[in-house]
Amino acid sequence: MFKFITDKPLWVNILTGIGLILMLILLFFGSLDWITGYGKFEKVPNITGQHILAAQKILEDQGFEVVIQDSVYIDTVAKQAVIRQSPEADAVVKTGRAIYLTLNRTIPPQVEMPNLTGFSIRSAEMYLQSLGLKLGFVTYKPDIARNAVLEQMINSTPIKPGEKIPIGTVINLVLGSGVGGDETDVPDLIGLTLDQARSTLSSLNINIGSILANGTIKDSAAAFIIKQNPPLFSDIPGADGNPARNKIRQGQLIDLYISEQAPIKDTSFHNSNN
Repeated sequence: MFKFITDKPLWVNILTGIGLILMLILLFFGSLDWITGYGKFEKVPNITGQHILAAQKILEDQGFEVVIQDSVYIDTVAKQAVIRQSPEADAVVKTGRAIYLTLNRTIPPQVEMPNLTGFSIRSAEMYLQSLGLKLGFVTYKPDIARNAVLEQMINSTPIKPGEKIPIGTVINLVLGSGVGGDETDVPDLIGLTLDQARSTLSSLNINIGSILANGTIKDSAAAFIIKQNPPLFSDIPGADGNPARNKIRQGQLIDLYISEQAPIKDTSFHNSNN
């Protein structure tokens, strides 16, 4: 089989071998540009804002490799849309290069709702922004804590500090408008349950201060008001000699004393004023 080689002189075989090696080397280097794509360049298309599937097809059709590098969340951008690309659009790169993409997440990450009670509106807004939350409507109600946050809500539902909520959630705030100018009679809360007292005071825009329990209370909402401060009547008699009714303004506080036992109401002041 190899007689045609062995029949030739050794020097001829050596030269033939050297020639074959040189031919293979030249063939390899001659085809290197074709193998590596040397000298072939493409302009990177602009796929920012495109859905990942559309962006992937555009890039692969032009010979690029697609690599998803990272993901972020922006609520104003479509889900699974390309946020950033590297290299950037219109960059001229070698064909086959990897294009690295950053996508918008499908599900927003969650954060804990902070406790904004007592914050000024400016501080509350900055705090919300730092967490990726948004400030929504701001409303006011009478309260001695003027321009301080009293309540934090999602839509009209109160949101407690520490609850997990998605980034981008809109938080509505209720601020104190200060004490109202008009005085009204202190409401008579004795004998009401704490829930009833809350409802009555809320309708008058009067706030509950301290709630002090007399003994052990199993269900505070159903407990009875046995004392209030300020009380219904002043210790100083009025012009007619009868106890004068105390006054209160919207936004002021009433302290409540509660007990599981309903009080026996003293009607002497009521009868003397009828």
